[in-house]
Amino acid sequence: MKIFGYFFALLLVLGCKSEKESDTDKLTQSPIAKKIPKELTIHGDTRLDNYFWMRLSDEQKNAEIPDSQTQDVLDYLNAENEYLNQAMKHTENLQTRLYSEIVGRIEKDDQSVPVTENGYAYYTRYEEGKEYPLYCRKATDSTQEEIMLNGSKMAEGFSYYGIGSRSVSPNNELLAFGIDTISRRQYTIYFKNLTTGELLDDKLSNTNGSAVWANDNKTIFYATKDPETLRQNKIWKHILGTPQDSDVLVYEETDETFNSGVYKTKSKAFIMIYSRQTLSTEFRYLDANKPDEDWQVIQPRERHLIYQPDHFDDHFYIRTNLDATNFKLVKTPISSTKKANWEDVIAHRDDVLFEGFELFKNHLVIQERLNGLRTIRVKSWEGEDYYLDFKDPAYVSYTTSNLDFNTNILRYYYTSLTTPGSTFDYNMDTKKQVLLKQEAVLGGFNSNDYTSERFEAPATDGTKIPVSLVYKKGLTLSSDTPLLLYAYGSYGNSSEPTFRSDRLSLLDRGFVFAIAHVRGGQEMGRYWYEDGKLLNKRNTFTDFINVGEYLVNKGYTSQEHLYALGGSAGGLLMGAIVNMKPELWQGVIAAVPFVDVVSTMLDESIPLTTFEFDEWGNPKEKEYYDYMLSYSPYDNVEAQDYPNMLITTGYWDSQVQYWEPAKWIAKLRDMKTDNNLLVMDCNMKTGHGGASGRFERYKRTALYYAFILDLEGIEE
Repeated sequence: MKIFGYFFALLLVLGCKSEKESDTDKLTQSPIAKKIPKELTIHGDTRLDNYFWMRLSDEQKNAEIPDSQTQDVLDYLNAENEYLNQAMKHTENLQTRLYSEIVGRIEKDDQSVPVTENGYAYYTRYEEGKEYPLYCRKATDSTQEEIMLNGSKMAEGFSYYGIGSRSVSPNNELLAFGIDTISRRQYTIYFKNLTTGELLDDKLSNTNGSAVWANDNKTIFYATKDPETLRQNKIWKHILGTPQDSDVLVYEETDETFNSGVYKTKSKAFIMIYSRQTLSTEFRYLDANKPDEDWQVIQPRERHLIYQPDHFDDHFYIRTNLDATNFKLVKTPISSTKKANWEDVIAHRDDVLFEGFELFKNHLVIQERLNGLRTIRVKSWEGEDYYLDFKDPAYVSYTTSNLDFNTNILRYYYTSLTTPGSTFDYNMDTKKQVLLKQEAVLGGFNSNDYTSERFEAPATDGTKIPVSLVYKKGLTLSSDTPLLLYAYGSYGNSSEPTFRSDRLSLLDRGFVFAIAHVRGGQEMGRYWYEDGKLLNKRNTFTDFINVGEYLVNKGYTSQEHLYALGGSAGGLLMGAIVNMKPELWQGVIAAVPFVDVVSTMLDESIPLTTFEFDEWGNPKEKEYYDYMLSYSPYDNVEAQDYPNMLITTGYWDSQVQYWEPAKWIAKLRDMKTDNNLLVMDCNMKTGHGGASGRFERYKRTALYYAFILDLEGIEE
């Protein structure tokens, strides 16, 4: 039976209430999805899911001829897209103008800062009018450019073309690179002879896109994924010139809560296999010169023990939380790597989050987070210790592309809400630095035309939530000021106050852009993360609401002009806040939102589920089930007024399956009591990250901005 098709046709005949009408045109009727009740029972509790039928298997999605259920789903998604097109048709000129503005600020023939490794300088560059880069290199003693990959030429004929990791063999002659043409992040690794330009016959499928070379130039280690859950669970050894089915399985991660992968140390001396989940890690190492020997475990996994090693001289240097909530740096001899032998190098501090480190012959560089901001600390092995100085009230700094041990030059990246991304070379001995490149912003941009602020807003429990914001100088802040508030707040991922040139299209039209650094991120240290996960997850949502209320109360904006934006786990945040405080927001954009929390976390066949139990909890345990159920956006939709909402998804999304936002919008439309706009953009060709091209992705950004600008009555 056609679940959706005949029902939608019936609606077109009978008609139903339009959610938004202009003075001149009546919109196409909004799609109303068929209900097929399905009872879901656990812990003595039964939930009724009327839209469970929207879920398709990968086999159904990949079938050449869709079965009836697949066709019903496609009909529904296409109907939502058509409704979006009709509802936003009057903004087409605005979207076109926004898109032109955004891409007009981007340098069309841009080039990255070269990174030197093993006698070559590697860089990417774009040619005007091309969506994909050229991946290039030059020998350090030559001016002759070698184009290793021509992304735009390779992508011809594909609606999506993702180029993954690229790795050159130690002898500089061979390139391994990953390609994904579906947007499910299942890459096929290919090999290219950089001397002849020919592709080798070797082809490794269903990988994460990364190939790690042993030092013999013929042995490669790589990770594959479970074809159903997409969990990286197997590490293989491949010998060039042999078929993939003869590859040797060197490690299998059997614990379904762990993810595994492989990489090479900065020293190029060791290859590492990692197994990790939220609360535990484990590493194995192998001499890169002896790829056929056995792997050795650095420290066996323990619950609540996290560590990450790198190599220098005769020691492993390890970032760890061993007796260190905010992490510390230790070292241990390669000959005796267990934790009993770990010796402190950078001690733990309660008020500083130790985020990472870079090893050099004469220096140790430490990346820390102090008062919510990332800092860079330089320490010579002989004892001198100092911080780099940054002036903006809210900024981001981090080390990048430091591949050489034997140098006193540190490369780092800096940006702020008003400063375009900037790459520096910094002399750690003389403290002199050189700006290598600042992101070009075309069209007369001047950073002095904008101002940023950073302050704290009180949460309900008294916790102070950092807020970063930016707006154009001269803007009078008042209850009439439109403000877009963004947050993420999960996995310990901090929302950084970075510069984005596309944001200027809002700022120049009188918007304030603000970031709520809510709990669930790691801005204020590890406890900030711990206080926004598992049975503390609701803090993430109430923090965001509290920041919104603070901005209104302080006269930065008003409920009539306050907008919210979040994506993925940040889309979960959007779903929670519209259930909990719908009247606070004039409009909400939920991008690829994780909203069907309970059902997804109960289904271990869904990608990313099993190794996220320590982030959200395992709902097979009643305590976590009850808590998740208290905030799960899909399960808490009710008959009430909701703000104007734009929801986005991708049909091939492997991280948040398309059916979560599709089910959510269907339930919202069925239950909401208002006439506010509710629309969904389902990209039928892409996954979680959206379009793969350099400029194509900004069409969705233009849609975001047109959505909220239209609600503000801004037509140009």
